[in-house]
Amino acid sequence: MGDKAKSNIQGEQAKSDIKMKDYKKILIVDDDRSHRIMLNMLLTGWGYDVKEADDGSSGFDMIKNKCFDIVLLDMKMLKMSGMEALEKINEYNPSLPVIIMTAYSSIETAVEALKKGAYDYLTKPLDFEKLKLTIERILETIYIKKENITLKSALGKEFSRKNIIGNSPAMTKLLETIEMAAPTDANILITGESGTGKELIAGALHYNSPRKDNLFVKLNCAAITATLLESELFGHEKGSFTGADRKRKGKFLQADKGSILLDEIGEMDPGLQAKLLRVIQEREITPVGSDKSIKVDVRVIASTNRDLKALIKENKFREDLFFRINVVSLAIPPLRKRKEDIPELALHFLNFFSQKNHRDIKGFTPDAMDAMIRYQWPGNVRELMNSIERGVVLARSDYLCLDDFPFIQDENDSPEISGTGLTDRPLAEIEKAAVLKTLESSKGNKSETARRLKITRKTLLKKLKKYGRA
Repeated sequence: MGDKAKSNIQGEQAKSDIKMKDYKKILIVDDDRSHRIMLNMLLTGWGYDVKEADDGSSGFDMIKNKCFDIVLLDMKMLKMSGMEALEKINEYNPSLPVIIMTAYSSIETAVEALKKGAYDYLTKPLDFEKLKLTIERILETIYIKKENITLKSALGKEFSRKNIIGNSPAMTKLLETIEMAAPTDANILITGESGTGKELIAGALHYNSPRKDNLFVKLNCAAITATLLESELFGHEKGSFTGADRKRKGKFLQADKGSILLDEIGEMDPGLQAKLLRVIQEREITPVGSDKSIKVDVRVIASTNRDLKALIKENKFREDLFFRINVVSLAIPPLRKRKEDIPELALHFLNFFSQKNHRDIKGFTPDAMDAMIRYQWPGNVRELMNSIERGVVLARSDYLCLDDFPFIQDENDSPEISGTGLTDRPLAEIEKAAVLKTLESSKGNKSETARRLKITRKTLLKKLKKYGRA
């Protein structure tokens, strides 16, 4: 290993140690003075802030008056036994880790202490290396819990109502429905074209619900083959199929007590729809290759850019499943139907990407904003976001101008595919207009656009890339 690699590892270890030292207060409770002094010197040498108590009663009083991260508690003490002290500590602060110190002959007592809330026990004479590892393991757990709390808080802010931008009547109504539905346990169906922000809405529902402290698990049903999707959803047993070399926990079990987002649920195989329906009805899953059911408590949030009612008529989607997931329906309007929200959205993305890319872009020129408002945005909010990011990165002035959005100019100036608009126009221009109009009428669904144009999806993607719309 080179010096640079060693330096990087040591640097990361130093960062970890600094974080760990935020939780370094240890209390030793032991009536054996020489043992206390020895432990104090040892722990202080490891960098911990150590306090001592000579019996269970005084140790408990210190815990009530000062903050400690770990307690080392001896079992055999004259004034108050370790077991009695443990019960008081656990009643006062059940989250405070207590390590029991006991003689070999008191193992049964130590096991009883574990049942009453002790974190671990060590036998005397203490194995110092095991003591050090146990303390570090406890501190790492404390640190991870704090990081998780911080992360959940950040996610709650990210998916808060304030971050769902829009004051148009359609968005105001949608946000009011989200506020009413989020605190409930009702299953939700989110519909909308690609790029409208269905995942953002799903996140807002979870992180503003009583389930927010548990996992929000996401799965794109269109991205996984039907044969593998069942395993992804419900898990599998080892050896249940070729390649299943170990037992696997499915997304539903991961989301227990939390929420699951089944994105593009309209693409799910009808046979698997029947199994999903049973899971929602019975609140239990059966892993692939198992004959045992497992109870789960999961809120289902489904999303789709397809017309599920039309799929029901074509026998491609189960009507009973539709009713199960559609307890509350949230229809996200496309951006072209809430153009009054475009200036606010555009400014939000401008500020975000300017900061991210260390650019000082102050705003938009009037003609650029006018073009953005007139543009149809078949890719919806995602297209707007990507366009502004590209503009910020390539901007040559303090304001994004019309030249920073060439594809918008082309689209706004392109001919209608009807009447005299076809005459005396370059063929490439007519083709581009036909592709973009079909994409718009297909609500941004590229597979459907390719089908209507009778070209492959790969050919369509090449054309969209050429038009700056990939």
